[in-house]
Amino acid sequence: MTRSGFVSLTGRPNVGKSTLMNYMLGEKVAITSSKPQTTRSRIQGVLTDEDTQIVFIDTPGIHKPTHKLGEYMVEAASRTISDVDFVLLIVEAGHPRQGDIDVIAQIEKAGIETILVINKIDTVSQSELILSAEEFGKLYDFEEIVPVSAKTGKNVDELLRVIRERLPEGPFFFPEDTLTDQPEKQIAAELIREKALKLLEKEIPHGLAVVIDSFKEREDKDLIDIDATIICEKASHKPIIIGKGGAMIKKIGSYAREDMEKMLETKVNLQLFVKVKERWRDSDYLIKNFGFDKKELE
Repeated sequence: MTRSGFVSLTGRPNVGKSTLMNYMLGEKVAITSSKPQTTRSRIQGVLTDEDTQIVFIDTPGIHKPTHKLGEYMVEAASRTISDVDFVLLIVEAGHPRQGDIDVIAQIEKAGIETILVINKIDTVSQSELILSAEEFGKLYDFEEIVPVSAKTGKNVDELLRVIRERLPEGPFFFPEDTLTDQPEKQIAAELIREKALKLLEKEIPHGLAVVIDSFKEREDKDLIDIDATIICEKASHKPIIIGKGGAMIKKIGSYAREDMEKMLETKVNLQLFVKVKERWRDSDYLIKNFGFDKKELE
């Protein structure tokens, strides 16, 4: 008998949800960044072995939104909590923060089984970890508490064992070779955004989006031509993204192309452009155009 189920990775921003999912899958399907609120939509990653299939759903961090895109992100995360078999609540080792308490309140409201995953245990002592587990354990009746380090992989195998034991019996939801439900174009756009966020960490805030304008495989050779536009919110950001003599945008493109070629297993010709769309994160029309459609959450 096979087991399968949907498991949500939930928590406040920047606790390592995407890093943990990528590690468990053994492949990169969600971008990561030291900036909070990097994940903007629900991303499914699928881990299949001989008799179990885990469908992970990496969600945006739950936070107090300050614009319409933020509202979309919080709604995506909140809806996912009630649409899965059980939840992995990801927190950082240390004392509970207000953001953790807010997420726990949503979980309590949904009344869903939850495993507490204390991440970043490589940053604290054993006594601090024990205290952290005790403090979080007083906030909610978790099914289990599992400490891990998504960065080093410490104890992740134990977490996977706990997850597999709790999966309900049933057939697989996806073919066995499925890794993610994301289209290649969407992953390509996210890879560009990830590199931009990392390289522009000090200069540019979160107001970046990436649109794939063209994605074409050449018939005469093993090559994909990709044209993409980086959207920023302020005219002053555009020259920073381009860089002196185009140096920064070339660097972003070079790093993104390297990851794309690994993912697509072919050569990529990537051309990047930059456009300014002021306050796009507060425009229903632009948010939808850039791939964040609230109707898809229904």
